[in-house]
Amino acid sequence: MSLHDRNVRQDVRELGALLGDVLEAQSSTGAFDTVESIRTAAIDYRHGERADRDELVAELDGITPELSSVVARAFTTYFELINLAEERERVRAVRRGEQDGTLSDGVREAVEKLAADDPERVQQVLDDVLVEPTFTAHPTEARRKTVKAKLRSVADHLETLDEQRLTDDETEAVERDLEAEVTSLWQTPQVRDRQPHPTDEARNVQWYLENTLFDVTADVYADLEDALGESFDDLDVGKLFEFRSWAGSDRDGNPFVTPEVTTETLSRQRRVVLERYRDELKSLSGILSQDADRIDVGEQFEASLAADRERLPGVVDEAEARYPTEPYRQKLKLMRERLDRVDDVRPGGYEDAADLAADLDVLAESLRANGGEVIVDAHVEPARRQVATFGFSLASLDLRDHQENHTETVAAALAREGIEYDALDEDERVETLTEAILQAEPVVDVTDTAGLDDIPTRVLRRFDHLADWQAEYGVDAIDTYAISMTEEPSHVLEVLFLADQAGVVELPGYCGLDVVPLLETESALSGARRIMGTLFENEAYAGALEARGGTQEIMLGYSDSNKENGFLAANWSLYENQRRLADVCDEFDVTLRLFHGRGGSISRGGGPMHEALLALPNRSVTGQVKFTEQGEAIAEKYANPRVAEREISQMLNAQLRARRNAIETPEESVPDSWVDAMETMADAARDEYRDLLETEGFVEYFEQATPITVIEDLNLGSRPASRSGERSVEDLRAIPWVFSWTQSRCILPGWYALATGIDAYLDSGGDVETLQEMYDSWPFFRSMLDNAALSLARTDLEITTHYADLAEPDLRERFFPRVNAEYERATDLVTSITERETLYARDWYGESLRRRNPYVDPLNLLQTRLLAQSHRTDAEEQTLRLTVKGIAAGMQNTG
Repeated sequence: MSLHDRNVRQDVRELGALLGDVLEAQSSTGAFDTVESIRTAAIDYRHGERADRDELVAELDGITPELSSVVARAFTTYFELINLAEERERVRAVRRGEQDGTLSDGVREAVEKLAADDPERVQQVLDDVLVEPTFTAHPTEARRKTVKAKLRSVADHLETLDEQRLTDDETEAVERDLEAEVTSLWQTPQVRDRQPHPTDEARNVQWYLENTLFDVTADVYADLEDALGESFDDLDVGKLFEFRSWAGSDRDGNPFVTPEVTTETLSRQRRVVLERYRDELKSLSGILSQDADRIDVGEQFEASLAADRERLPGVVDEAEARYPTEPYRQKLKLMRERLDRVDDVRPGGYEDAADLAADLDVLAESLRANGGEVIVDAHVEPARRQVATFGFSLASLDLRDHQENHTETVAAALAREGIEYDALDEDERVETLTEAILQAEPVVDVTDTAGLDDIPTRVLRRFDHLADWQAEYGVDAIDTYAISMTEEPSHVLEVLFLADQAGVVELPGYCGLDVVPLLETESALSGARRIMGTLFENEAYAGALEARGGTQEIMLGYSDSNKENGFLAANWSLYENQRRLADVCDEFDVTLRLFHGRGGSISRGGGPMHEALLALPNRSVTGQVKFTEQGEAIAEKYANPRVAEREISQMLNAQLRARRNAIETPEESVPDSWVDAMETMADAARDEYRDLLETEGFVEYFEQATPITVIEDLNLGSRPASRSGERSVEDLRAIPWVFSWTQSRCILPGWYALATGIDAYLDSGGDVETLQEMYDSWPFFRSMLDNAALSLARTDLEITTHYADLAEPDLRERFFPRVNAEYERATDLVTSITERETLYARDWYGESLRRRNPYVDPLNLLQTRLLAQSHRTDAEEQTLRLTVKGIAAGMQNTG
């Protein structure tokens, strides 16, 4: 039986033809002919049928501003549609693999690897594992919400054509609807006319949680339990997933994330998740129609109904009148009523998600006792998993702010009490904060902001609201506080102090907050042992940690580490420091939970999550792992339910296997010679990367040879592009730094200095054969090199040349040949070490690049033409911004 009626080539061909028809109908035959001429010239050059791009460049140079806009829109829309075609092909591959049993890296494969272990070991693995994807608003997707909605509709039509048996008339109707949606998409503005508000970003994240992950997570649990049931008896599968979010609560560098925004986010998330539970219970009511005369509901169920009778007497009468002989329906109506009364002035509502889960357990036990095991598995168990995963908050929020803001706030607040915090050294600050936290009475009043500057006022208001948020929505709804740019123990204690003053911490015995240092600079990472050791030995912090269960979350900043040190050195530093952090946590008997601050791009820690989890050092794999999901990567992974289910299945597969490996082999065997090789490579790579950035004129070259000035003004997100507005690489945020290089098709942050590092090892007596052995046998090195290879494969320095030509001649000659030489050498070395003819390991990736490159090229050339103009009209500015969106869609990345 064929599962599908189409393939990716057919989808691409037909969507492209449909777009052409719409373009001609909505613009003109002349516009269509121009786009076709440009498209054909770009393809011919890529296929070797033209010697150069001169004709393509000349045609782009000759078109009017109005026609330039049409060209940019055509190629941008093409990529939006082709991305859907490739998403559909991924769904086909997953379904075929499931059908024929060849799908790798899923939960069943993980169970197969666990099957040889004794049940106690497997239970330990299950008990230890907790996977926490954390959605952030930075970068916000380049696509507008309206555009995304139309694209999802197109995707639904493709699925219908691909997976359903249709009559000719039905097929014609779907194709008509598809044409209508593409026409509407063409007529819809691609570029935002305003900067998104943090509440827009929060709603964007909530959409994926509500419409995709809420449903598919339960399916992953079911797959795991089915697979475990084939090999083991009586294993307990606890909570394995928890979704978290920064959208609406991440204050670092974003003055628009106010307490009011966070309150609105918490409130809306609660409304969303309670409504989903209500829908699930309504659906259950349609299924659990058992007649009381044919079953014995049991004492526990009767006791539960009796308790409901006391708390909801009037509603019980109504339920019994409506369902006189159907006890399960009576119970479900009362459960819906209790959901309606959460946060209601009326009594009887559920206190928390555990209360709702207990009622579901009562239902499940009664059904099992009456031979309804299959009903429980099919309908009740998924609902119970949803409640355990999403609670009453949908996704728990993390707060975050820059350490400088906390220091300024503490200094301002203590100054009013006669304490000159600014004048204290680090040891004195630690001592002062510790004494203040441990004493019974508060030192400062967080509600009193009279006379304070803007930053202390905002920070104190946040902590004052934090106590209210936890009282209103539960501690679990917002129980983590990350500190950007943590450099000293006092930076962590400052947050604990402010939480204590707000009543969120009451030591000994109670702490309502995980305080999470974000280590992202080289000095912080190299000083991690000093920072964390000081905290673990501190009486106040140790007491808070004990009250939180003894787990310390530490966040690693991939983005700024890479921007500061370069790809190779940053990866090695992060790997080594994960091992050191694991050591210091072991020394103090603290459970480590690493929070990987990964971006969507390779240079910001992106790449295949499954491989990244398996490449972590064993001693750092405690079972709990947290990582950020950002920008276009969120839509790519979680917009389509089948793709989302596959993604989280792979995450769970990797974490189960990684934890099993860590238990069996706490310290993986890495020869000293390999470590020495990495040290040599990392040191040389860091020096070369820093030398590039610090060479006089580099910032000017970056500004002239990339569209950074355009990106800074785009309405991509609610957060400013730089921390202080200064023009320097250090001040620029990692996202626009990577985004700018990606636009120019020079993915420099993902590979620069790799060749210099490897050459330093070879020049010191190393050999390629050892590097090949490292690649074959060391997951860390293999993952790092494969990720660099992906960045190299997506780089096209022939296109980058056009951007380099925008720079002043002396700057161009100073920097572009240097970058080009590093790229050429890196390409040769990576293919030699991996022993591949191509940079990419998977054929589908090469096919995707070949499909995309001819269509990205005209957008790049049009962009450079517009960037070269000293003056641009408003229409040309709009077209320039549209090229940014189009290239982002073609490269599938904003940064």
